[in-house]
Amino acid sequence: MTTTQPARIDATTTAHRLAALLFGAGVLHFVAPKPYDSIIPAELPGSPRVYTYASGVAELATGALLAAPRTRRLGGLAAVALFLAVFPGNLNMVRLWWSKPWPLRIGAIARLPLQIPMITAALRVYRNS
Repeated sequence: MTTTQPARIDATTTAHRLAALLFGAGVLHFVAPKPYDSIIPAELPGSPRVYTYASGVAELATGALLAAPRTRRLGGLAAVALFLAVFPGNLNMVRLWWSKPWPLRIGAIARLPLQIPMITAALRVYRNS
């Protein structure tokens, strides 16, 4: 076994986990769109539902790129971009939920630092695929 094989195995496992996460979230954007609609920043033009569906499509497409070995490297890069793109919505969720009960508020706040390991995992897939 060469030194690059463990990194590739780790990247494959990470890619599969990220793909599963993105497939699940992507499907939820279509099955239950209202919670996603509610965190779309009001400053964005157009209907929140368009952004909800667009981000759902982006999550499904990125998950598919990560799942396929031939497109995994591109999927890693797409996942980084996606995780950065949805960050404003997560910030907006904290703002909107600031007056909610503390467990919900903590949940919204906890989403922010969780973006960091997701981005680093996607970068690991990109670099090692």
